[in-house]
Amino acid sequence: MEPIDASLGLDAAGIALLPGAELGLQLHEQLKARILQGQLPAALRLPTTRALAEALGISRNTVVRVYERLLSEGYLRTRTGDGTYVAALRAAAPAATAAAPEPMELPPPDTPMWARLQAFTPARRLVGPPRAFRHGVPALDLFPTETWSRLLARFWRRTDLQQLGYTEAAGLPRLRELIAAYLSHSRGLVCTAEQVVVTGGAQQAIALAALALLRPGDRVAIESPGYRAAAAALGLTGADLLRVPVDAEGLQLAALEAAGPCRLVHVTPSHQFPSCVAMSLPRRLELLAWARRHDAFVLEDDYDGEYRHTGLPLAPLASLDPGQRTLYVGSFSKLLAPGLRLGYLVAPAGWADTLARLRGLLDRHSPIAEQTVLADFIEQGHFLRHLRRARRAATQRRDALLEAWQGNFGSTLPLAPSDAGLHALLPLDEPAQEQRLVELGRAAGLELVGLREVGGLPPHSSRAGIVLGFGAVEPTALVDAVRTLSKAWRKG
Repeated sequence: MEPIDASLGLDAAGIALLPGAELGLQLHEQLKARILQGQLPAALRLPTTRALAEALGISRNTVVRVYERLLSEGYLRTRTGDGTYVAALRAAAPAATAAAPEPMELPPPDTPMWARLQAFTPARRLVGPPRAFRHGVPALDLFPTETWSRLLARFWRRTDLQQLGYTEAAGLPRLRELIAAYLSHSRGLVCTAEQVVVTGGAQQAIALAALALLRPGDRVAIESPGYRAAAAALGLTGADLLRVPVDAEGLQLAALEAAGPCRLVHVTPSHQFPSCVAMSLPRRLELLAWARRHDAFVLEDDYDGEYRHTGLPLAPLASLDPGQRTLYVGSFSKLLAPGLRLGYLVAPAGWADTLARLRGLLDRHSPIAEQTVLADFIEQGHFLRHLRRARRAATQRRDALLEAWQGNFGSTLPLAPSDAGLHALLPLDEPAQEQRLVELGRAAGLELVGLREVGGLPPHSSRAGIVLGFGAVEPTALVDAVRTLSKAWRKG
């Protein structure tokens, strides 16, 4: 055995390698720690790989790989024909003490964006299969798993290496064409593929529009109560958010006019979240006229717009806007599944290229496999078939909820009318009533959420109520859940 010269400063007896674990990783971490802590000072010559391997009883190749890694990381240096030495580091860590010091808490960045993020609390993340009355989730039990799996397997069988590289930030051209065709033929929104930007769901589309259109200090009107995540995304730009009340016809235009000039207004006209009202035609035309007068833009979030329980889905607000002051946001989250993270933004003609550049700077583009599969899913007719099935199921589930609610609560706690979407709203007289019902429902195993929790940025909604999602739960489970909530309410 080649002895380790004590003058070399490396005491092999102090290195403890545990059997069963990766020896090279252990040796690397222990040598690195000694160097950082100053136990192996700069310019110290290390033993040869053979000598250290024999002293530790491990393979020489293991020591060679450890030395090579430490050399590549800058902890060691070599002199040709002279050996391996500890490198001089610019900043040495303090010497090790008997007890490891407590990690220091790093102060947060002192930026406006960081401060604005602290004001937003993400929605509670619910785990497990959806239960009554989880909102914001479609009929996941109807997701076409077999068809989707077959199309995904087909993509991986037939794909070539070129498809796995970077693609257009605006989205797969074929998918953009299919989205434009669907909106033109089925929703009445005439647009071209060049106006469509594929996004990571509606939330990213809202954020893209905010980043592209708003400056710090710009005034933005939002619905109150409204969609809190959209309001938060708009507020991250440093814009001044103005809460405009909603009535039975949608956003109150008199209140919007009274608020003064705004750069942008965010609305959910097809199915207002969370009040469930649809914006009337006169109110829509007034809103577009307001935008023209004030040189402002309308960000239309078509929340649950495809689900209409009486009659056909309403045409988007953007379809009434020849001046193209409306940016239209759509998503496949409520039609297929939120986890796919696929949505789109329809922009005025000539804007999509610039918005796509912004998308490319943030995350390049949506995953190409999911885009391709969705394009195949639409092109082969599966999407429209699934949409018809999902609409029928949503109406059946809504009817089951309304009938069960009437039978159990009657006129004591009447539900608001719900002609569209995947949730109903129970208006309440006061916050204490909301809190009590939420607590009773959650104690009984139900997924209840209060209007004041989801209805906008702090101080949230001034109104009280309960949002009752029905899209993700089968009719029999909804009936049982209403009965359970009724019993808890009477006992409580």
